[in-house]
Amino acid sequence: MRRFQRLWAAAVRHLGGNADNAGNADNAGNAGNADNAGNADMVGNAGMVDKSGMAGTGWTLRGRALCGVMAAVAMVAGCGNQQANTPLKTEITLMRFFGSCEAKFGAVNDASQGVGECGIVTALVNEFNATNTDHIVVRTQVAEWAPYYDQLTARLVAKDIPTVAVMHESALGDYVRRRLVLPLDQDLARLGVPVDDFTAHARKGVTFDGQIYALPFDTWAWLWHINTTLMAQAGLMGTDGKPRLPHSPQELLAMARQFKARTGKPFFAWAVAKETAATHRTFQTLLAQQEAHLFSADGRSINMHQPEVVNALSLMQQLYAEGLVKPNLDYGGANQAFLNGEAGVVVVGTWTIDQFMREAARPASPLKGGYTVVPFPQLYARPATFADGHSWALFKGGAATPEQQEAAVKLLQFIWKRGAEWSRTGHLPVSRTVAASDSFRRLPFRQGLEEITRTGTALPGNVPTQRAVELLIGEDVANLLISNKPVGEVQADVEKQVNKALRKVRR
Repeated sequence: MRRFQRLWAAAVRHLGGNADNAGNADNAGNAGNADNAGNADMVGNAGMVDKSGMAGTGWTLRGRALCGVMAAVAMVAGCGNQQANTPLKTEITLMRFFGSCEAKFGAVNDASQGVGECGIVTALVNEFNATNTDHIVVRTQVAEWAPYYDQLTARLVAKDIPTVAVMHESALGDYVRRRLVLPLDQDLARLGVPVDDFTAHARKGVTFDGQIYALPFDTWAWLWHINTTLMAQAGLMGTDGKPRLPHSPQELLAMARQFKARTGKPFFAWAVAKETAATHRTFQTLLAQQEAHLFSADGRSINMHQPEVVNALSLMQQLYAEGLVKPNLDYGGANQAFLNGEAGVVVVGTWTIDQFMREAARPASPLKGGYTVVPFPQLYARPATFADGHSWALFKGGAATPEQQEAAVKLLQFIWKRGAEWSRTGHLPVSRTVAASDSFRRLPFRQGLEEITRTGTALPGNVPTQRAVELLIGEDVANLLISNKPVGEVQADVEKQVNKALRKVRR
């Protein structure tokens, strides 16, 4: 009301009238036609009598103008009240990979209806936007997987900072050390996210110097995906209906040779061409099972001259040299060879479980009714498999206001509460409660994979520039296989190149 009075008084003063008497303007004529009188700009002199034939009524141009202004002011005041009653929205941005599938899942507001990585994460964000009562709107910004961290770094440099971004736990440490990521301990505690419920692997992956810097989203790991039809043909199924698994390097070689002899096909499909991550992950798995420590305590140097390194490299090279691995496959080619029934085992991550299960249900598939998946078998002293995880981090400068900061934290709270849906992708839960739940254990193969939340292993968190280290190790291990590069040369070259890269990192 006060806003209306101020606007009205200003209008009257502008027209040379008395604000106190302006309320009597409706006596000047037909107030119901005030909207027809608002075009005062059509008259040259506001003091002139109206030439429209209404001069005898006392309907002056000033009176007509006042009525017009009164209507306009009332409209403005009404709009102001309407805006005041409409809650303001708080918009934040979320940068991620996992693909784009708006055409299929853009209108799905229930995470339980999402399918696959892209479908579930898209529906998860849609559900938050549709159900949160704080008028928060999350704008998703999708990036490709391969250049993701280059794009993220470029955006940070340009001050085009996302509010929330997905991060591999193996990459998180570099951003924490550069003080680009916000600690979350207080916010998670305030909103009731129980960090004590994090699995051991998840908590280790997001903790640096005693503080938590991201919300863990999943644990993914390196697995054996097995064609049980071919294993049966090779005589490698147990009486319990499960595939036999090796328990030593010698047993693995014997089984792979038997498989090839009876099926005429290689035992493994491995990605080696144009691929560094796969060879690195297999190598790290074999080292972890031998309890080897590849890096120094401070994470600033690598030691490749250990017996455990020779064991791992020699086993991989022998498998490849004997034709027990289908040669020269890239990532897509390895997966497709497995789906086509051209190999008994493909070594790849948790994220393909959902895809392979759907393929095994297809009547015309070579995998029809013959698919299972297990953690990487224990060949050495202890059970271990390479594992990493996805997490959600909040970046400094990504929230321009306290409202945006609070919105980002509430999004993380929602993701934690609904995180069980994500485990349908094949990725493992980061909540102990979810991992022990009947709903999770009822998912196909999950009981056998749950151990990875305890046995999964990754590079130490204090090793900097892990993506570059992975590339350098993976390239030389691939050369070991494809080009039959001598083990000793691989040891020397990896040690030289990785240590050089680590020396360049700012402390």
